Parts: sequence; structure tokens; C-alpha cells
Amino acid sequence: MSQKKSAPTPDASPSVKLSPRGAARLNDGHVWVYRSDIAVAKEVPPGSLVHVTDVRGKFLGTALYSSSSQIAIRMISREEVRDLPALVAERIRAAIAYRKGIVSGTDAYRVVFSEGDFLPGLIVDRYHDFLSVQILTQAMDAEPVRAAIVNTLTEEFKPAGIVERVDSRIRELEQLPPRPSGLIHGEKSSTVVEMNGVRLHFDGLEGQKTGAFLDQRENYAAAARYAHGDALDVFCYQGGFALHFAAMENAAKCSSVTGVDSSRPALEVAEKNAVLNGREVEWIEANAFDLLKDYSVAKRQYDTIVLDPPAFAKTKRDLDKALGGYKELNLRAMKMLRPGGVLITCSCSYHVSAVDFMGMVADAARDAHKSLRVLENRSQAKDHPMLINVPESGYLKCLIVT
Repeated sequence: MSQKKSAPTPDASPSVKLSPRGAARLNDGHVWVYRSDIAVAKEVPPGSLVHVTDVRGKFLGTALYSSSSQIAIRMISREEVRDLPALVAERIRAAIAYRKGIVSGTDAYRVVFSEGDFLPGLIVDRYHDFLSVQILTQAMDAEPVRAAIVNTLTEEFKPAGIVERVDSRIRELEQLPPRPSGLIHGEKSSTVVEMNGVRLHFDGLEGQKTGAFLDQRENYAAAARYAHGDALDVFCYQGGFALHFAAMENAAKCSSVTGVDSSRPALEVAEKNAVLNGREVEWIEANAFDLLKDYSVAKRQYDTIVLDPPAFAKTKRDLDKALGGYKELNLRAMKMLRPGGVLITCSCSYHVSAVDFMGMVADAARDAHKSLRVLENRSQAKDHPMLINVPESGYLKCLIVT
């Protein structure tokens, strides 16, 4: 997003004045301003494209305005913008071009990552020959913008289908009308994708979030390089880590692979994926905390253990409880590791910082009487780009230790 500022010429766009704290936040490079830092916003329609100024009237850029979210301002440019649908189309094409230089070995990846691609409130994933779209803000939900999104994606990919995955909670928070998930273009919503040589069934209208956990794609491959012996994948969902461990090039290193999840539908897809790849994996439906407790007491041992739980800290208030949950999981897993074993431990909670997470793992290692080395300290895949001045755009932690 350009940092150049040019004063706008008068037009119909409403203006929003920020408090000194809000203006300082933008000048420091962030792209969000909270409602508490808006000084003046008179008669601004929901989802408007707005001129943003400081209290003295100095132009700071153009933003998308939300009338209901606590994040009231999402910057879209440091310059004046008159045609939002045209800018959205341009940014989508730029995001596609960016992926051409960083994505390889897969036909499943994130095409647009909201603020990471300067398109706040828009998520687009590619799954082989169809796309999954998620719209999360008032401005992106406006019909001219929706049309620009679909038309641009259709022109660039010529997909067999485009699925919209709706987050009902977000739409309610943004005071947007209810909308069902479903096909918004074409006819296809399921396919088989390939990721690091592993083939996976994918249904665009089922599963969590926008579908698969594409942010772990590079971590799957990294973890597979270290996996050996008896491997246990906890919170395996549809088998991402487990299937990579059981893949042909790793089969000789892993004598057994077990995946654990509490969701029977997810495990049914995981088994279909194992059959698709001609691999044998044991799938166990169980509560991960209970299973690890029982296995730890029974002194079950593994050479490779993965912990990839859902986000434990949905808000900052949840941080202490979340760290306690992560520590319990990691402590039990460490006690189950054989000498020379490898632990791959993850967190997708933004409110658990990388420093917090590393500290938690260190505390668990101390309590488990383990001296662990960090093999790799990883984050989300490169198709989920992080903005250096927007820490919220980086959320995934993946530590590989031995």
C-alpha cells in the first residue's frame, strides 16, 4: 500500500476525523483505527469509503468505514481513492501476481489475505479448479464491490466454481443481512487438491473456516522432514500432518502414524484422504486432553508428536487460561516423547504472542525435566503475508523441538 499522501480534491466521500492517538497509530504504519479514537464522524453511511484526517484536518488517507465494528477504520490507501471496485480488482490481480513468485508444489493456497494484501475484509482461497471467498466487512459486502471480486476472479482463474463461505457471527457483528454459504459462480464446489505431494479431498461447503488449513501447508512439509518412528498427530482435523508423515517419502521413517480428533466427520474425511494416498493411518475419535492424560499415565511413548489445537484465546481476556491449556498439552506430550523424539507444537491464537508461546513451551519443558533444542521456529505459510506494522496479521506459531 503506497505511503505517498496527496490531498484529496472535493467529492462526495464523507470525512472522518481521528483523535491524536488514532492519527499516531496510522502514522506509525498500522491500518486499523478503533471507534474510541474517532473524533468526528458525522452521517457516515455503513461501509463507506471515507477520507481520514487528523483533528486539524490534515489528510491521512482513504479508508473503509464500519458503522458497527470496534475496528471502525480500515485503511485502504494513503492516497485518495474514488473508485473502490476498480481498486479492489487491481489489488486482487496484484495478490495473484505475488503468489506466482512464492507458491509452488500445490494447487491449494490463499490468493487474498485481507490486510496482508491490502484488501481488508476479503479472504480468497484456491482449491485446484474452484475458489472459496469470504467477505467480512460492510464495504466489501457492497454489491458493486462483490461484483468486482467475482468478475476479477473469474477473469483471472476461469474457475469451475466460486463458493462463498459465510461467517454468520461476523456478519451479525457487522450488521449485515444473513446470507447462506453456497455457490456464487459456476457449478463446482468439491475437488481433490495436491499439497507437497499429498492428495486431499476438499469440499468447499464443509469443514471449518474457508475449508482446509492452508496456513500450515509449509509447516506440514517441514515437520515431515523430522518425523520418524511412531508418530501421533493430536487435533489432526482431516489429517494434514499425519498424512504428510505417512506419505511415500516418509513411510520408511515413520513405523506408525496415528491421528486424533474429536470430530467424527473430520476423521471420516481423513480416512478418505488416507485411502486416496494409499497410506495406512490409525484414526482415533477422542478428546485430546483426556487422551493425552490417559496415554501419559499409561506411559505410552512416541517418537514424533504434533499438537495443533484450535485457538484457545479468542480474546485477550482468555490469555492466561489459554496458556494454561497449551502448557497442559505440551507437558503431557513431552512426557510421552522417547529420547531423540520430535515435538511439533502450534498455536493459531493471535493473542498468544510468539514470546508467550515460546515461554510456555520452556515452562512445560522445565516441568517435564526436558532440555529441548529448537529445530525450527516457524509461522504461517508465505501466501498468508504478514504486514510488519500490523502484528495482528501474524498469528500462527509452529515450534519444532527435540
